[in-house]
Amino acid sequence: MLSSLQELLNHRHFDIDTATSGAEALACLSNTRYDLVLLDLGLEDMDGQHVMDFINSHRIESDVIVVSGNMRIDAAIGALRRGAQDFLRKPFGEQELFKTIDNVLTQRRLRQTNRDIAYRLELSERTYRYMVDASPDIIYMVEPEGRFTFVNDRACQMLGYDRRELIGQHYSTLVHEEDFARARYAFNERRSGERASRDVELRVICRPNTAHVENFNDTSMVVSLNAIGMHLEQTEPGKQKYIGTYGIARDITARKQTDAVILHQAYHDVLTNLPNRLLFQDRLGQAILQSKRNRTELAAMFIDLDRFKLVNDTLGHDKGDELLLQVTARLKSCLRKGDTLARQGGDEFTVVLPDLHVRDDARVVADKFLECLNLPFDLGGKEVFISASIGIAVYPHDGETTDELLRHADVAMYQIKGQGRNGQAFYDDTMEDASQQQATLERSLRKALEREELEMYYQPQVDRTSGRIRGVEALMRWNHPVRGVLLPEAFLAFAEEHGLMLPISQWMLEAVCRDMQQWQGATGGNIRLSVNLSPAYLDHAGYAEKIRETLLRHQIDPAMIEVEISENICILNPERAIAQLKELGRLGVSVAIDDFGTGYSSLSYLHRFPIHTIKIDQAFVHQIVDAQGHYPVVLAMISISRGLKLNLIAEGVETAVQAEYLLANGCEMMQGHLLHRPMRLDALIDTLRNQHH
Repeated sequence: MLSSLQELLNHRHFDIDTATSGAEALACLSNTRYDLVLLDLGLEDMDGQHVMDFINSHRIESDVIVVSGNMRIDAAIGALRRGAQDFLRKPFGEQELFKTIDNVLTQRRLRQTNRDIAYRLELSERTYRYMVDASPDIIYMVEPEGRFTFVNDRACQMLGYDRRELIGQHYSTLVHEEDFARARYAFNERRSGERASRDVELRVICRPNTAHVENFNDTSMVVSLNAIGMHLEQTEPGKQKYIGTYGIARDITARKQTDAVILHQAYHDVLTNLPNRLLFQDRLGQAILQSKRNRTELAAMFIDLDRFKLVNDTLGHDKGDELLLQVTARLKSCLRKGDTLARQGGDEFTVVLPDLHVRDDARVVADKFLECLNLPFDLGGKEVFISASIGIAVYPHDGETTDELLRHADVAMYQIKGQGRNGQAFYDDTMEDASQQQATLERSLRKALEREELEMYYQPQVDRTSGRIRGVEALMRWNHPVRGVLLPEAFLAFAEEHGLMLPISQWMLEAVCRDMQQWQGATGGNIRLSVNLSPAYLDHAGYAEKIRETLLRHQIDPAMIEVEISENICILNPERAIAQLKELGRLGVSVAIDDFGTGYSSLSYLHRFPIHTIKIDQAFVHQIVDAQGHYPVVLAMISISRGLKLNLIAEGVETAVQAEYLLANGCEMMQGHLLHRPMRLDALIDTLRNQHH
């Protein structure tokens, strides 16, 4: 019978399991969820009612249809009491079986649907209650007289009052007195739909010391209120009864504060909190109108910090920002209350000085700026020195508009830059030509690489004891098509400022490697080459790999290359410099400190640097005017090189007295015009050949 019943049900596409005993049935019920169980009461190992007891005790959600040949009424009653959905007596017909199964499954689906609906209703109610109480907004209702009949939990939290304190209170107790007029219309709103009150801004009073308002200046907050009238339908058609107002108030205090911050930031520099370019132009414009009305003069200044990029490159942008803050404080201390200091961006500042008594007052202020900026800056224990280039334009002589004054002050500033920096200058018409020359220089320098106008010269480094050339220093020249041969000081600082040092440095490496191949092939001599690399190149990612690849491609022994770096790089950021020097050391090249002795900081770091050579700067060499004199700085450098077992080279040796003094005190390697001037490659090859003969 079990097999025939299974075959019969298979035609209805049910998923069916069968059990031939009560124990097997219990195992199936324990492991599988069934919608319907067809249960015979007369199982061979137990009564079917025991199976139903198992279903009930384990809370198994399966409907049961009892199938039994037992005609006793108590058997049917027992099955129904245990939760059976129906009772089929054997024998039964096919239609009766399917009808019973369909009825039970239909009832099962209806029960599930009812449960789902009940659950959704309960969930909806709980969700609504939660949304109202946990809403970030104040939700309230007032009766027609304006007294609160409902407030949500959020209202209590934000306002700092207990619900019992608010219910029955008039709304006016919470509204700032200056906003009563607008509040009266919003809290007594009778309209609904599009005409209802929307986004009405009011100030609401909170209880003092409320956590919500602890960061505000007072105990009020600003809310945006939306309100609609509530009405009940009357028995008469078309009649409604007004029963109060329902409203939602959103706290927009933070937004209002953010708007104020955004407005401030739109016109102020984020780092220094100084007026930015936009606000400065507005202030300058107002000052011009006032000067025109009062027939007075005003000065506009353009200030550019000198050597700021070096601080950024060596100490990092955090220290650069700290330096800008200290500069801001010093500049502000030199100004009057009515003056305006602004940051244009980067290391550029602008100043407007209204109501000048005499033109020279602007010069006095500029000199104060220079004096305070020349004092050392302390950046986390590191002493840093900078200066500034200041250009000044005076209204109305140098311009009558903001654009004219700023442009002319900028031109005057670049005039100071070109004259060596650390100074101030008033604008005059002749500077326009110099400004045009600067712009032309930049354009020409960008094309110099393409036109192959750059060339390497070489100055020999001579051992004075033997008179032989032991090394050469690579020096760049620019064969300018109009201005002739330009020395590095005429264009390299400019290239540094305008981001041209990376391509120029890479060109230089290629050029010196090609030249080195030629003189080694022509002379057979192993002459060490010193090449000066800019901080910008050493800070560029992958610079070491580029050097390695260039040397390998030209088959240059790294041991024959000495990289010269500025002492300032080591002084400003010793840890970073050590890492860079170690990376150079891993390439196999040696390292020299150029311009040694010109730095401001302590020499305590020197023994930590992986360097091989120090070069005495020519500024100290030029002080030697007497072979029998005493020059303690030079002597100290010679002692340092001996103590640290470093090579020593004196730069800028131009007189026999200088050479005699240096040699007598232990400095044997020298370079300078006394020995050899910088020369082209062909002249160097001839010089080296003559030495070998």
